[in-house]
Amino acid sequence: MDAQQQRQIASAGGRAAHASGHAHEFTSEEARQAGRKGGEARSQRSRAGAGSDRDIQDEAGGASMRGGQQR
Repeated sequence: MDAQQQRQIASAGGRAAHASGHAHEFTSEEARQAGRKGGEARSQRSRAGAGSDRDIQDEAGGASMRGGQQR
């Protein structure tokens, strides 16, 4: 499936969710809280001496780019 076709399908799903009333729409206060939470988490990682985001991804079981192998 090409990227254009995938976008069209996702767009149709989004329109359907909004039309049926099942889609969540963030208020500006919810968005502000989410941004604050993300900023705090990143700040805590920095203070804890964590390495790069890739190191954190590796620790969380994310795919490793080393040698083209996945865990």
